[in-house]
Amino acid sequence: MKKELKAQVIEAIKANMAQYPNFYIVNIEGLNAEQTATLRRDCFNEEIKLTVVKNTLLHKVIKDAQNEEMEALVPALEGNTALMYCEAPAVPAKLIKKYNKAGNEKPALKAAYVQECAFVGADKLEALINIKSREELIGQIIGMLQSPLQNVISALQNAGGQTIAGVLKTMEEKKN
Repeated sequence: MKKELKAQVIEAIKANMAQYPNFYIVNIEGLNAEQTATLRRDCFNEEIKLTVVKNTLLHKVIKDAQNEEMEALVPALEGNTALMYCEAPAVPAKLIKKYNKAGNEKPALKAAYVQECAFVGADKLEALINIKSREELIGQIIGMLQSPLQNVISALQNAGGQTIAGVLKTMEEKKN
């Protein structure tokens, strides 16, 4: 591969990493043309960008990033490597598990960089599946904060307005 082409590939990888906050390093070696086409179609439907990369070029990108967490991914750069880029952190893990449930060994998780944390090894698949996106976490927090308020409103409504009148009367008495 010529030096200019390598530089273009490195820049493309950097651009994808800048655009997508999460990426998975997977092995898709041994998939035939039909299986690869099916995987690419499923990735497209799940809004995952799938690209095959050379380990040496990916290693250069990781080294240039000067990110300690990302450097933990280097040991996973052996054998054939493909990258799955995505916005949602758990979507590629769920897709990999779907393929594994169907009896396919590939794609096989090698490592992942999700929400600025490195996950190395196929044993981390379940942890990655359970990761919630930032929006999901915010929604859960809002739900927890709203719950006590909803209980108070519900209690007031169920009392038929008598409680509100009692509260107002008590407040007025304290005022005087």
